[in-house]
Amino acid sequence: MIRLILTVLFLFFYLIVFSPALIVEWIIGKFSPQAKAKSSLWLVQHAFRVIFWLSGSTLEVRGRENIPDDTPVLYVSNHRSYFDIVVGYQLVKGQTGFVAKKEIRKVWLLSNWMKNLHCLFLDRDNLKEGLKTILTGIEYVKQGISIWICPEGTRNKGKGMLEFKEGSMKIAEKSGCPIIPVAITGTAEIFEKHVPWIRRSRVTVTFGEPIHIKSLDKEQKKFLGAYTRQKILEMLPDDYREP
Repeated sequence: MIRLILTVLFLFFYLIVFSPALIVEWIIGKFSPQAKAKSSLWLVQHAFRVIFWLSGSTLEVRGRENIPDDTPVLYVSNHRSYFDIVVGYQLVKGQTGFVAKKEIRKVWLLSNWMKNLHCLFLDRDNLKEGLKTILTGIEYVKQGISIWICPEGTRNKGKGMLEFKEGSMKIAEKSGCPIIPVAITGTAEIFEKHVPWIRRSRVTVTFGEPIHIKSLDKEQKKFLGAYTRQKILEMLPDDYREP
């Protein structure tokens, strides 16, 4: 109960009381878009660290050295909780935008911060709009901004993973950036498994070795989503895998 109250109070403080920071960020952006992007990322990362700390959870990170320091990447992860984003943003290297569902765009203040971080809002029901979002993601990568996507399309409540949307791999295919498979466990135990309460959990995030599309064979390239999905499944513990 106390964790939920503290988290809600912190979110209120950050989104409402701290909202003038958006104006400051806007002014910074008029002089230096890069400085704005860096300061926005720093602010959000620290806010997410506070939220995670308030949950009482612990975090184990494996394979972060697999993320290149000198090039943008496409992070591809399983998706089980809103806390996947809270954890993921703490661990990315450099500017990174998350792909979120279009409905988040309507959340005042939250969507403003997300736009500052180059997040994308995907309309999964509109093919034309979805394609525009993917094309924007490709342009971001070409500008040096990494993208994080969860190709299951929604939070998975069961074991294993839902099938991946092959179209989500286009960002890597068209930009030529490496794919970093990411396996996340323990986040649903913080919130989703006992809504509305927040409880402590042991969270593990594993970054796999980069997938370089050019080095794959013809069949692997054809079904890149399925190939990446299998790599993530191999990093998940047995009790998270499909029966």
